[in-house]
Amino acid sequence: MATGIPPSALSDQDLLRELGHLYATRMDALRHAAAQAFGEHTRRMNQLETEYLRRRPSREVDPERLREGARAR
Repeated sequence: MATGIPPSALSDQDLLRELGHLYATRMDALRHAAAQAFGEHTRRMNQLETEYLRRRPSREVDPERLREGARAR
């Protein structure tokens, strides 16, 4: 059963808001949600993240997040 607005139908602002809400509730879902609810949380998060990456294939990558940047620390 699909729930929520399809990620492709969300505005950029709504997509970022939805991702922020999912990240804010992730730990609670991990620790306290039933397996089915946690699976749905993960499914929706994956949908939204995939849509974000589709819209921003050339997003700015922080050099500190690359292996070379980590080694330089």
